[in-house]
Amino acid sequence: MTITPPALSVFETLESEVRSYCRGWPAVFDRAQGARLTDEDGHGYLDFFAGAGSLNYGHNNPVLKRALIDYIERDGITHGLDMATTAKRAFLESFQNVVLRPRDLPYKVMFPGPTGTNAVEAALKLARKVKGRESIVSFTNAFHGMSLGSLAVTGNAFKRAGAGIPLVHGTPMPFDHYLDGQTPDFLWFERLLEDQGSGLNKPAAVIVETIQGEGGINVARPEWLRALADLCHRQDMLLIVDDIQMGCGRTGAFFSFEEAGITPDIVTLSKSISGYGLPMSLCLFSPELDVWEPGEHNGTFRGNNPAFVTAAAALNTYWADGQMEKQTIARGEQVERALNAIRAESTGDVPDIRGRGLVWGVEFADKTRASAVCARAFELGLLLETSGPQSEVVKLLPPLTITADELDEGLRTVARAVRDTS
Repeated sequence: MTITPPALSVFETLESEVRSYCRGWPAVFDRAQGARLTDEDGHGYLDFFAGAGSLNYGHNNPVLKRALIDYIERDGITHGLDMATTAKRAFLESFQNVVLRPRDLPYKVMFPGPTGTNAVEAALKLARKVKGRESIVSFTNAFHGMSLGSLAVTGNAFKRAGAGIPLVHGTPMPFDHYLDGQTPDFLWFERLLEDQGSGLNKPAAVIVETIQGEGGINVARPEWLRALADLCHRQDMLLIVDDIQMGCGRTGAFFSFEEAGITPDIVTLSKSISGYGLPMSLCLFSPELDVWEPGEHNGTFRGNNPAFVTAAAALNTYWADGQMEKQTIARGEQVERALNAIRAESTGDVPDIRGRGLVWGVEFADKTRASAVCARAFELGLLLETSGPQSEVVKLLPPLTITADELDEGLRTVARAVRDTS
């Protein structure tokens, strides 16, 4: 298939230069269903991007769409700030019954605003309020959002530079595998905490992704996460898990930290929590941390009722019986086999593949190669993006609802794109 780039005049002349994804995918998209998109010229694309992880259940999922249409047609509340509504009650009851109680998680639920960075800002603010300290520890290659507090705990130099002011009260520590096993886990961190001459202010909290999505699909080992949780407990620091991209089933279990057997003090969720791509985020925390004064943290769009409707439908449809987790693990094994075959053919060009569930990364020795593979994949009708500090990793993030045949089709296209760019 040969795709002719469309005329993008209004986008190029009126829209800001800050636009990014559209530069790699020069098409004007018009419709989407499941794991496929169609542009205005009728060209079809298989989606291994899934709205950067916000479409775990695919585009226009029919079950969620029906629930949303029914709600809108009966004039259900759309904008409700943090007022009590029937849609919010239905979501909270579903979240409690389907997610929290089966996992014996006692969390309180906070609606901080519509995006992931809103949830991170709330988590950082709450940790500082509870502990009475300012410092937050994050990890190398972390990404937590684009607002100032989130940027202060983000590793990427390009994104940090966009702040335009100093980013303070954040201290990075090495993520799992960052030092290639040459130094015992947390040796440096714990030494700084215990040395009165280290210059490290006592942190209020540590924030971590179990799998760093934007950082290059860096997967933390369960034992590393358990050791981190233990360190936080011993040193009186709160543990925040940013599950914005890796939660809602992306790694198999609903929460990505379940495999490690830990219970974070605070968890942030966004992206696919609404199920339909509607803006929504949550900040979850242990009840004893709920020290907020009414209105102390708020936001005009923290009550997105249509998102509550689709979120409840997603939970009740996909998480009530455990089948989604089993399917995602099976699909992940399918991806791993295909990527291992690509790596075997690469004669050293692909030093590593890594991932879990339905998030995977293919690292290239030539740092420019991943972008070329994604460009070729687009020409072949597949949407892929890069990740990593130098965009050296091809990132696979298909919908969890993708069929085995669609997944196989996309993986064959990935293999062809790799061969065509060698």
